Amino acid sequence: MRNIASICGSVALIVAFGAMPAAAQEGVQPNAQGDVAVTIYNNGQSLVQDERQLAVKAGRNRIEFPDVSARIRPETVTLSGAGLSIVEQNFDFDLLTPDKLMDKAVGQTITLVRTNPATGAEKIERAKVLAANGGIVLQIGDRIEVLRDDGLPVRAVFDRLPPNLRARPTLSVTVDAAQAGTVPARLSYLTPNLGWTADYVALFDAAKGAMDMQGWVTLTNNSGTTFANARTLLVAGDPNGGGGGFGRLDGAMDSAGTESNDRERLGDYYLYPLPQRTTIANAQQKQVSFLDVKGAPAKSTYEYVNRWLGSSTEPVSAASVLRFTTSRAGGLGDQLPAGTIRVYMRDARGDPQFIGENAIGHTPMGSAMSLRTGDAFDVKVQPTVVSRTRKGHSRWVTKMRYTVSNAKPEPVTVSLAQDGLWGDVRIEDESLKGERVSADRVEWQVPVPANGKVDVTATFDTRY
Repeated sequence: MRNIASICGSVALIVAFGAMPAAAQEGVQPNAQGDVAVTIYNNGQSLVQDERQLAVKAGRNRIEFPDVSARIRPETVTLSGAGLSIVEQNFDFDLLTPDKLMDKAVGQTITLVRTNPATGAEKIERAKVLAANGGIVLQIGDRIEVLRDDGLPVRAVFDRLPPNLRARPTLSVTVDAAQAGTVPARLSYLTPNLGWTADYVALFDAAKGAMDMQGWVTLTNNSGTTFANARTLLVAGDPNGGGGGFGRLDGAMDSAGTESNDRERLGDYYLYPLPQRTTIANAQQKQVSFLDVKGAPAKSTYEYVNRWLGSSTEPVSAASVLRFTTSRAGGLGDQLPAGTIRVYMRDARGDPQFIGENAIGHTPMGSAMSLRTGDAFDVKVQPTVVSRTRKGHSRWVTKMRYTVSNAKPEPVTVSLAQDGLWGDVRIEDESLKGERVSADRVEWQVPVPANGKVDVTATFDTRY
């Protein structure tokens, strides 16, 4: 048995109305929104402010606001207007659909119009809807029939439209008006399922040591409502109250920036107003450019991190890493809202080819960035525990060897890191001078010749 939505949505059952209100018969009603402003946050929440002209009489009025978000959070609604005070509000979210219409018709009588596919002749029967639970059960005269999706053309004609079904999401508000007349009023509310992310496209030129970066705002509207000709403001930041955010971020900030520019701020958030009004259609993605930088310095490097003083049974690929900054001098010169950077390089024919992507968090201007784009094919590292001996009651001496190989026809430099050096770890000996970059990590910049191999050794005195 197919469900109601499947039956009502198929070509075998076409829902029509017999005594439909005249306004509905004329076609799609115009959008009832007024002057709309939408503030969209990174976490999928948005603030909608809709200014409408309300005709009211003195005293109590029931006012309907069609075309609000279908995902409106009613508890966040405010209505402001001179001389208006809210008494009660209701959100009617039971939208008119074929399966909802059939569900509301349970216990009522409808008309079935069956068409003979061979002759085109129509047979009209009155039927009482007994149930619409996973299937439509009808009583036609003295017989009980299940309406099946069997490919035969059938129309279900309803005598009237149920009063509690809405063609559009509608908020009804009861207000007290101080006096009669037309009152400019602003309806404000929060809605989920309307959000934005930043998407970046980077074209990297290894020979020039530079990249072009294009930043796009990607708006996604799944709120169930179109916001027409809206003034749109994007907020980069993560205010509490909506969840969202990014998971694992492999586009690391090596150091946080300390630079500022004249971009508008709201508290701890940056604002990105769209320069022109735009229509944010339901079930649509829209992209708007907000960053376009040419020839920013960038370089490709290789990184490998050994998580603890342990061995690998086989060589492991180093990570391909794109390094750049967001500083004003020698960088992108802007803040980067959280998003995904997709990196391209030109091949021998001059065509840009995709080489990797990664997510970044909100990045201040002036930050040093390392974007991991994938695993290197020709650059490998194999860590090996050469020896581990006990020294006294609770200390150990571990000698490590890191074999770095390069199958490329040009030399490379690999940033080799030993992680997990917690506590009072001492490096007793090393074949290449390293740098203690943090309490638990040391790094070596290892030059590897073309088609060559290099061993780096180090001896660690550890408590465990």
